[in-house]
Amino acid sequence: MKKLPLIFILFLACLIGKAWDVNEKYTGPKTPTTDTTWHPDILAGYEARYVNQGEAFDGPCRSTIVRKLNPRGSRKAYLYIHGFNDYFFQSEMGERFVDSGFNFYAVDLRRYGRSYEPWQYPFNIRNQEEYFNDIDSALSQIIRDGNTDITLSGHSTGGLTVALYGAVKGNDTPVDRIVTDSPFLAWNFNSFMRNVAIPVVGFWGKMFKNTKIKQGHCDGYAYSLLKEYYGEWEYNTDWKMIYSPPVTASWVNAISTAQKTVMKKRENIKVPILVMHSSRKIDGCNYTPEFQTGDAVLDPFMLQERGVKLGHQREVCTIDSGLHDLILSRYEVRDAAYDTIFSFIRKY
Repeated sequence: MKKLPLIFILFLACLIGKAWDVNEKYTGPKTPTTDTTWHPDILAGYEARYVNQGEAFDGPCRSTIVRKLNPRGSRKAYLYIHGFNDYFFQSEMGERFVDSGFNFYAVDLRRYGRSYEPWQYPFNIRNQEEYFNDIDSALSQIIRDGNTDITLSGHSTGGLTVALYGAVKGNDTPVDRIVTDSPFLAWNFNSFMRNVAIPVVGFWGKMFKNTKIKQGHCDGYAYSLLKEYYGEWEYNTDWKMIYSPPVTASWVNAISTAQKTVMKKRENIKVPILVMHSSRKIDGCNYTPEFQTGDAVLDPFMLQERGVKLGHQREVCTIDSGLHDLILSRYEVRDAAYDTIFSFIRKY
């Protein structure tokens, strides 16, 4: 049933030349960010600063570095990259790493969260390698802060991006290891969608980049996270929306291209890499208690299949009953994910 909407979207786009209007029109000035000083972050105990990333295809853009330094001093740093429809809000994560002797950093990528500008279409991208500048800016700051041992990590599309970073950079990768949490290495679709429909949409996206592809109106995953429903987390739902906005055809092409590049250049990943995923795939759209017991976004078995092929030094670990974002799972599950990360760092 999943294949019909995308195919119909393509034909409708051909016929009427446009897709969904999500009120993305902006008529005001596009003023670039020039304030790059550290300021108190929206999360208590953290600080943040903007990085002017220059002119992108949609105008000036910025990224945001968030950090929490170890008060006892440390030369070990952990850098976190969020996923799609997301931003860094997990203050517990930074506290765990600081308590374990690390300096903690996170990036809100361009067009996400703290970095979002009103003229931008949220989460849009045309090439995943655009994010390399956002990562490199954070790494430059981390090195300036005196860190000599650096772990680069990412969740979901962030996991795909950091794996791509390692695959493209190869021997020039400026980190000591890569950690991924449910990395978006494969589409959670059947073979027809993966091998026919998605490539067609990707090809379309090369020519008609801003064609919008509507997402399902599903609340299961968000309800399993949010404290006001069935989860234990509080976050800004304007930045991490309950219902995902339409994605662009160019975004689909960017994801597909990045997935292919990672697998094509997988042996070029020269630093140790950890791939973590849940033990269960959850199907469905609207919330049921089962959403608290597995990955409702990606297929963990596909992640396992691709993860075991990455790099030369790898660990692929299953986290029993983990949510899509393993670090947002219930306490004992995320505790197992943290134990896995710290064990991997000690080993490599």
